[in-house]
Amino acid sequence: MATQRKSLGRGLSAIISAGGRKAAESGAKKVAAQAQPALARETRIASHGLFSEISIDKIIPSPYQARKEFDEQKLSQLAESIAAEGLLQPLLVRQLRDGNYELLAGERRLRACRKIGMKKVVACVQSASDASSAAKGLIENLQRTDLNPMEEAAGILNMMENFHLTQEGAAQRLGKPRSSVANSLRLLKLPEEVRGYISKGLLGLGHAKVIMGVDDPVQQTLLARRIIESDLNVRGAEDAVRRMKAQSDRALAGSPAAVAAQNAVIRDIQNKISSRLNASVEIKHTPKRGKIIINYLGNDDLQRILEVIGVKV
Repeated sequence: MATQRKSLGRGLSAIISAGGRKAAESGAKKVAAQAQPALARETRIASHGLFSEISIDKIIPSPYQARKEFDEQKLSQLAESIAAEGLLQPLLVRQLRDGNYELLAGERRLRACRKIGMKKVVACVQSASDASSAAKGLIENLQRTDLNPMEEAAGILNMMENFHLTQEGAAQRLGKPRSSVANSLRLLKLPEEVRGYISKGLLGLGHAKVIMGVDDPVQQTLLARRIIESDLNVRGAEDAVRRMKAQSDRALAGSPAAVAAQNAVIRDIQNKISSRLNASVEIKHTPKRGKIIINYLGNDDLQRILEVIGVKV
Protein backbone atom coordinates (compact mmCIF):
# COMPACT_ATOMS: atom_id res chain seq x y z
CA MET A 1 0.00 0.00 0.00
CA ALA A 2 2.83 2.35 0.89
CA THR A 3 4.34 1.66 -2.46
CA GLN A 4 1.05 2.34 -4.13
CA ARG A 5 0.62 5.60 -2.25
CA LYS A 6 4.14 6.54 -3.24
CA SER A 7 3.29 5.69 -6.82
CA LEU A 8 0.10 7.66 -6.60
CA GLY A 9 2.00 10.55 -5.13
CA ARG A 10 4.43 10.49 -7.99
CA GLY A 11 1.51 10.21 -10.42
CA LEU A 12 -0.31 13.10 -8.81
CA SER A 13 2.87 15.13 -8.87
CA ALA A 14 3.36 14.26 -12.52
CA ILE A 15 -0.26 15.14 -13.29
CA ILE A 16 -0.01 18.48 -11.52
CA SER A 17 3.31 19.23 -13.23
CA ALA A 18 1.96 18.24 -16.59
CA GLY A 19 -1.17 20.31 -16.00
CA GLY A 20 1.00 23.30 -15.13
CA ARG A 21 3.00 22.86 -18.28
CA LYS A 22 -0.16 22.56 -20.32
CA ALA A 23 -1.64 25.63 -18.69
CA ALA A 24 1.58 27.54 -19.30
CA GLU A 25 1.66 26.41 -22.92
CA SER A 26 -2.02 27.32 -23.30
CA GLY A 27 -1.39 30.72 -21.72
CA ALA A 28 1.60 31.32 -23.97
CA LYS A 29 -0.47 30.44 -27.02
CA LYS A 30 -3.22 32.77 -25.86
CA VAL A 31 -0.76 35.62 -25.36
CA ALA A 32 0.76 34.94 -28.77
CA ALA A 33 -2.70 34.91 -30.34
CA GLN A 34 -3.50 38.20 -28.67
CA ALA A 35 -0.16 39.60 -29.78
CA GLN A 36 -0.75 38.74 -33.44
CA PRO A 37 -3.33 41.49 -34.08
CA ALA A 38 -1.03 43.97 -32.33
CA LEU A 39 1.87 42.79 -34.49
CA ALA A 40 -0.30 43.09 -37.58
CA ARG A 41 -1.30 46.60 -36.50
CA GLU A 42 2.37 47.48 -36.00
CA THR A 43 3.17 46.15 -39.46
CA ARG A 44 0.35 48.25 -40.91
CA ILE A 45 1.58 51.31 -39.02
CA ALA A 46 5.09 50.70 -40.37
CA SER A 47 3.81 51.11 -43.89
CA HIS A 48 2.53 54.58 -43.02
CA GLY A 49 5.19 55.57 -40.49
CA LEU A 50 6.22 54.54 -36.97
CA PHE A 51 6.34 56.83 -33.97
CA SER A 52 9.81 57.19 -32.50
CA GLU A 53 11.51 59.37 -29.92
CA ILE A 54 14.25 61.23 -31.78
CA SER A 55 17.05 63.48 -30.61
CA ILE A 56 16.06 67.01 -31.60
CA ASP A 57 19.62 67.67 -32.81
CA LYS A 58 19.20 65.00 -35.49
CA ILE A 59 16.25 66.76 -37.12
CA ILE A 60 17.13 69.14 -39.95
CA PRO A 61 14.71 71.57 -41.66
CA SER A 62 13.25 70.68 -45.03
CA PRO A 63 14.86 72.46 -47.99
CA TYR A 64 11.35 72.62 -49.45
CA GLN A 65 9.83 74.58 -46.56
CA ALA A 66 7.44 77.09 -48.09
CA ARG A 67 6.90 79.22 -45.00
CA LYS A 68 9.43 82.04 -44.65
CA GLU A 69 7.90 84.12 -41.85
CA PHE A 70 7.21 82.91 -38.30
CA ASP A 71 5.27 84.97 -35.77
CA GLU A 72 7.50 85.07 -32.69
CA GLN A 73 4.61 85.84 -30.34
CA LYS A 74 2.61 82.84 -31.55
CA LEU A 75 5.76 80.72 -31.44
CA SER A 76 6.28 81.66 -27.77
CA GLN A 77 2.66 80.82 -26.99
CA LEU A 78 3.08 77.42 -28.64
CA ALA A 79 6.30 76.83 -26.68
CA GLU A 80 4.50 77.60 -23.41
CA SER A 81 1.71 75.20 -24.34
CA ILE A 82 4.18 72.39 -25.14
CA ALA A 83 6.05 73.06 -21.90
CA ALA A 84 2.80 72.73 -19.95
CA GLU A 85 1.02 69.93 -21.80
CA GLY A 86 3.73 68.26 -23.84
CA LEU A 87 3.93 67.80 -27.61
CA LEU A 88 0.40 66.63 -28.39
CA GLN A 89 0.96 66.21 -32.15
CA PRO A 90 4.17 64.45 -33.24
CA LEU A 91 6.40 65.82 -35.97
CA LEU A 92 6.51 64.19 -39.40
CA VAL A 93 10.02 63.25 -40.59
CA ARG A 94 11.87 60.98 -42.97
CA GLN A 95 15.16 59.27 -42.21
CA LEU A 96 18.21 60.23 -44.25
CA ARG A 97 21.14 58.01 -45.17
CA ASP A 98 23.47 59.80 -42.74
CA GLY A 99 21.24 58.85 -39.80
CA ASN A 100 19.66 62.29 -39.46
CA TYR A 101 16.00 63.06 -40.08
CA GLU A 102 14.52 65.60 -42.47
CA LEU A 103 11.44 67.46 -41.25
CA LEU A 104 8.41 66.95 -43.47
CA ALA A 105 5.82 68.78 -41.35
CA GLY A 106 5.85 70.60 -38.04
CA GLU A 107 8.36 73.45 -38.40
CA ARG A 108 6.58 75.62 -35.80
CA ARG A 109 6.39 72.73 -33.33
CA LEU A 110 10.09 71.95 -33.84
CA ARG A 111 11.07 75.57 -33.26
CA ALA A 112 8.89 75.77 -30.16
CA CYS A 113 10.46 72.58 -28.75
CA ARG A 114 13.93 73.99 -29.31
CA LYS A 115 12.83 77.23 -27.70
CA ILE A 116 12.13 75.46 -24.40
CA GLY A 117 15.26 73.32 -24.58
CA MET A 118 13.73 69.91 -25.31
CA LYS A 119 16.33 67.26 -26.12
CA LYS A 120 14.06 64.64 -27.68
CA VAL A 121 10.74 64.77 -29.51
CA VAL A 122 8.22 62.20 -30.69
CA ALA A 123 8.03 61.99 -34.48
CA CYS A 124 6.32 59.84 -37.07
CA VAL A 125 9.03 58.45 -39.36
CA GLN A 126 7.85 57.96 -42.93
CA SER A 127 9.44 56.92 -46.19
CA ALA A 128 9.08 59.72 -48.74
CA SER A 129 10.70 60.76 -52.01
CA ASP A 130 11.96 64.31 -52.48
CA ALA A 131 8.84 65.24 -54.45
CA SER A 132 6.58 63.65 -51.87
CA SER A 133 8.52 65.39 -49.10
CA ALA A 134 7.98 68.79 -50.68
CA ALA A 135 4.30 68.07 -51.28
CA LYS A 136 3.69 66.84 -47.72
CA GLY A 137 5.21 69.94 -46.16
CA LEU A 138 3.29 72.28 -48.45
CA ILE A 139 0.00 70.42 -48.01
CA GLU A 140 0.34 70.44 -44.21
CA ASN A 141 0.82 74.20 -44.21
CA LEU A 142 -2.02 74.75 -46.68
CA GLN A 143 -4.41 72.63 -44.67
CA ARG A 144 -3.59 74.66 -41.57
CA THR A 145 -3.91 77.92 -43.58
CA ASP A 146 -0.52 78.85 -42.09
CA LEU A 147 0.96 80.19 -45.32
CA ASN A 148 0.30 83.66 -46.66
CA PRO A 149 -0.63 83.76 -50.38
CA MET A 150 2.89 84.70 -51.49
CA GLU A 151 4.48 81.84 -49.51
CA GLU A 152 1.94 79.45 -51.01
CA ALA A 153 2.70 80.66 -54.54
CA ALA A 154 6.47 80.43 -53.99
CA GLY A 155 6.09 76.94 -52.50
CA ILE A 156 4.11 75.72 -55.51
CA LEU A 157 6.62 77.21 -57.97
CA ASN A 158 9.53 75.72 -56.03
CA MET A 159 7.92 72.28 -56.12
CA MET A 160 7.21 72.57 -59.85
CA GLU A 161 10.75 73.66 -60.70
CA ASN A 162 12.53 71.12 -58.48
CA PHE A 163 10.52 68.13 -59.66
CA HIS A 164 9.65 69.24 -63.21
CA LEU A 165 5.92 69.30 -62.61
CA THR A 166 3.32 71.00 -64.78
CA GLN A 167 0.56 73.08 -63.22
CA GLU A 168 -1.71 70.07 -63.67
CA GLY A 169 0.80 67.79 -61.93
CA ALA A 170 1.23 70.21 -59.02
CA ALA A 171 -2.53 70.56 -58.69
CA GLN A 172 -2.96 66.78 -58.50
CA ARG A 173 -0.30 66.43 -55.78
CA LEU A 174 -1.83 69.24 -53.75
CA GLY A 175 -5.44 68.20 -54.31
CA LYS A 176 -6.30 71.64 -55.71
CA PRO A 177 -7.97 72.71 -58.99
CA ARG A 178 -5.49 73.63 -61.72
CA SER A 179 -7.10 77.08 -61.99
CA SER A 180 -6.32 77.68 -58.32
CA VAL A 181 -2.66 76.80 -58.89
CA ALA A 182 -2.53 79.07 -61.97
CA ASN A 183 -4.05 82.01 -60.08
CA SER A 184 -1.61 81.49 -57.23
CA LEU A 185 1.38 81.54 -59.59
CA ARG A 186 0.15 84.76 -61.22
CA LEU A 187 0.80 86.56 -57.93
CA LEU A 188 4.53 86.05 -58.44
CA LYS A 189 4.42 88.32 -61.52
CA LEU A 190 3.28 91.33 -59.48
CA PRO A 191 5.84 94.03 -58.58
CA GLU A 192 7.94 93.33 -55.50
CA GLU A 193 6.29 96.13 -53.51
CA VAL A 194 2.82 94.73 -54.18
CA ARG A 195 3.94 91.20 -53.27
CA GLY A 196 5.21 92.59 -49.98
CA TYR A 197 1.80 94.14 -49.21
CA ILE A 198 0.13 90.77 -49.88
CA SER A 199 2.62 88.91 -47.67
CA LYS A 200 1.92 91.29 -44.78
CA GLY A 201 -1.84 90.94 -45.17
CA LEU A 202 -2.31 94.57 -46.22
CA LEU A 203 -3.90 93.38 -49.47
CA GLY A 204 -6.24 90.39 -49.83
CA LEU A 205 -6.50 87.96 -52.72
CA GLY A 206 -9.55 89.84 -54.00
CA HIS A 207 -7.50 93.03 -54.16
CA ALA A 208 -4.66 91.14 -55.85
CA LYS A 209 -6.99 89.90 -58.62
CA VAL A 210 -8.15 93.46 -59.28
CA ILE A 211 -4.55 94.70 -59.42
CA MET A 212 -3.61 91.93 -61.86
CA GLY A 213 -6.27 93.34 -64.20
CA VAL A 214 -3.93 96.32 -64.75
CA ASP A 215 -1.07 95.64 -67.17
CA ASP A 216 1.44 98.35 -66.27
CA PRO A 217 3.62 97.47 -63.22
CA VAL A 218 3.87 101.14 -62.22
CA GLN A 219 0.09 101.49 -62.29
CA GLN A 220 -0.23 98.25 -60.33
CA THR A 221 1.98 99.66 -57.57
CA LEU A 222 0.13 103.00 -57.51
CA LEU A 223 -3.20 101.18 -57.32
CA ALA A 224 -1.97 98.99 -54.44
CA ARG A 225 -0.90 102.08 -52.51
CA ARG A 226 -4.25 103.77 -53.17
CA ILE A 227 -6.16 100.69 -51.94
CA ILE A 228 -4.18 100.64 -48.68
CA GLU A 229 -4.20 104.41 -48.08
CA SER A 230 -7.94 104.73 -48.76
CA ASP A 231 -8.81 101.39 -47.11
CA LEU A 232 -10.72 100.31 -50.22
CA ASN A 233 -12.66 97.07 -50.35
CA VAL A 234 -12.61 94.96 -53.52
CA ARG A 235 -15.51 96.84 -55.13
CA GLY A 236 -13.83 100.15 -54.34
CA ALA A 237 -10.63 98.85 -55.92
CA GLU A 238 -12.56 97.88 -59.08
CA ASP A 239 -14.02 101.40 -59.28
CA ALA A 240 -10.53 102.84 -58.90
CA VAL A 241 -9.33 100.70 -61.81
CA ARG A 242 -12.20 101.90 -64.02
CA ARG A 243 -11.38 105.53 -63.25
CA MET A 244 -7.71 104.90 -63.86
CA LYS A 245 -8.40 103.32 -67.26
CA ALA A 246 -10.77 106.13 -68.26
CA GLN A 247 -8.15 108.76 -67.43
CA SER A 248 -5.53 106.80 -69.31
CA ASP A 249 -7.78 106.50 -72.38
CA ARG A 250 -8.45 110.25 -72.40
CA ALA A 251 -4.77 111.00 -72.05
CA LEU A 252 -3.90 108.64 -74.88
CA ALA A 253 -6.58 110.04 -77.15
CA GLY A 254 -5.11 113.54 -76.87
CA SER A 255 -1.48 112.56 -77.23
CA PRO A 256 0.46 113.45 -80.43
CA ALA A 257 1.01 109.77 -81.16
CA ALA A 258 -2.71 109.01 -80.84
CA VAL A 259 -3.64 111.97 -83.09
CA ALA A 260 -1.11 110.90 -85.71
CA ALA A 261 -2.41 107.32 -85.65
CA GLN A 262 -6.01 108.52 -86.03
CA ASN A 263 -5.10 110.80 -88.97
CA ALA A 264 -3.35 107.91 -90.70
CA VAL A 265 -6.50 105.79 -90.42
CA ILE A 266 -8.66 108.59 -91.84
CA ARG A 267 -6.29 109.13 -94.77
CA ASP A 268 -6.36 105.42 -95.54
CA ILE A 269 -10.19 105.41 -95.61
CA GLN A 270 -10.20 108.56 -97.71
CA ASN A 271 -7.81 107.02 -100.28
CA LYS A 272 -9.88 103.85 -100.53
CA ILE A 273 -13.10 105.81 -101.21
CA SER A 274 -11.31 108.02 -103.72
CA SER A 275 -9.95 105.00 -105.54
CA ARG A 276 -13.35 103.32 -105.59
CA LEU A 277 -15.12 106.39 -106.98
CA ASN A 278 -12.24 107.62 -109.14
CA ALA A 279 -12.86 111.05 -107.67
CA SER A 280 -11.30 113.47 -105.24
CA VAL A 281 -12.60 112.73 -101.69
CA GLU A 282 -12.08 114.56 -98.40
CA ILE A 283 -13.11 113.29 -94.94
CA LYS A 284 -13.72 115.66 -92.02
CA HIS A 285 -13.76 113.54 -88.86
CA THR A 286 -14.24 114.06 -85.13
CA PRO A 287 -15.16 111.40 -82.49
CA LYS A 288 -18.77 112.70 -82.40
CA ARG A 289 -19.47 113.79 -85.98
CA GLY A 290 -17.93 114.21 -89.44
CA LYS A 291 -18.57 114.49 -93.16
CA ILE A 292 -17.34 113.08 -96.47
CA ILE A 293 -16.85 115.55 -99.36
CA ILE A 294 -16.86 114.08 -102.91
CA ASN A 295 -15.70 116.39 -105.67
CA TYR A 296 -17.05 115.81 -109.23
CA LEU A 297 -16.83 117.50 -112.63
CA GLY A 298 -20.23 118.31 -114.08
CA ASN A 299 -23.42 116.33 -114.54
CA ASP A 300 -21.89 113.40 -116.37
CA ASP A 301 -19.27 112.84 -113.65
CA LEU A 302 -21.97 113.07 -110.97
CA GLN A 303 -24.08 110.50 -112.86
CA ARG A 304 -21.10 108.16 -113.05
CA ILE A 305 -20.41 108.45 -109.31
CA LEU A 306 -24.06 107.81 -108.45
CA GLU A 307 -24.05 104.68 -110.60
CA VAL A 308 -20.89 103.47 -108.83
CA ILE A 309 -22.45 103.83 -105.40
CA GLY A 310 -25.74 102.32 -106.59
CA VAL A 311 -27.98 105.40 -106.54
CA LYS A 312 -30.65 105.60 -109.29
CA VAL A 313 -32.08 108.96 -110.38
